[in-house]
Amino acid sequence: MHEKKKAISVLALNTIAFTVCFACWMSNAVLVTFLVESQVKDWNTAQMGTLIAIPVLTGALARMPVGLLTDKYGGRIVFFVLMLVSAVPMYLLGTATSYTEFLLYSLGFGLVGASFSVGIAYTSVWFPKERQGTVLGIFGAGNAGAALTVLLAPSILGWLTEGGADPDAWRHLPKMYAGLLVGMAIIFWFFTFPKKPDLGSRTSILQRLQPLKKLRVWRFGMYYFFVFGGFVALAQWLVPYYVNVYTMSLATAGLMASIYSLPSGVIRAFGGWMSDKWGARKVMYWVLGTCLVCATLLVIPRMMIDSPGQGVLASRDGVIEEIHAETIVVRSERAVGGE
Repeated sequence: MHEKKKAISVLALNTIAFTVCFACWMSNAVLVTFLVESQVKDWNTAQMGTLIAIPVLTGALARMPVGLLTDKYGGRIVFFVLMLVSAVPMYLLGTATSYTEFLLYSLGFGLVGASFSVGIAYTSVWFPKERQGTVLGIFGAGNAGAALTVLLAPSILGWLTEGGADPDAWRHLPKMYAGLLVGMAIIFWFFTFPKKPDLGSRTSILQRLQPLKKLRVWRFGMYYFFVFGGFVALAQWLVPYYVNVYTMSLATAGLMASIYSLPSGVIRAFGGWMSDKWGARKVMYWVLGTCLVCATLLVIPRMMIDSPGQGVLASRDGVIEEIHAETIVVRSERAVGGE
């Protein structure tokens, strides 16, 4: 196959695989909220927060070692193995009976979050430097997996549990995600091609870690910490927030959360194109400034303004005997608002 066709195939499969991995990575936001709302589990807020956050922590911590493995063995084999390994604890999550088991299995399937570092490295080796922003932006659109989970998972849970009649049927959802990971891994393996990054003379682990000595790397890491950390936090917590604060149904909360998550994935490709055209630094500062303004607006808590509308007046004084929506009865005489 021609090299250009191989590159397009790798980009397409990388993006789809990342979308699947990201959907699995964000699944606890919906699942944990459902279990507590349906009174299947009596976890408190702190326990819910831990279960929602623990896969994110695993994925974040695993990104550097998985990235090093990608440099050494290539993205194709690492991505393939990562999806298969993550599918095991994801499947076991459907068998969990205790909080500890739920915590451990969530910790395990959080490895899918490291798919980002694999996909970035594997995608970049197939395209020239001048197109890196665009192609990595396309790959980053896999963030939309978060929107797919919060949008579809509540409906799937409703279908599996027959509208709550069989709440224990939630166990099928993690198993479905595990099957999706395995299926994606197989498709990925057969439609991608091996290619390792050119590391030059950097052959040892210490040599590959040399960029950590540069302040710029840590500064960019800090930017990513705030921007992507904020995105993940909101993507996870908007579902329980809408359910608890605005008393929405889980399906409606998922729809509202997807309105937040979906554009973030789609806009990445456009952001990559803008970085190629105007420079990454300028685009990044505009993004940071815009996010700061929007985040400040979100600080305002929920507020409600009630207006009683037209009042109901009595035509004479006396003891009120009855009160209705639009009338009151005084001395056995009914008075309508305005009379």
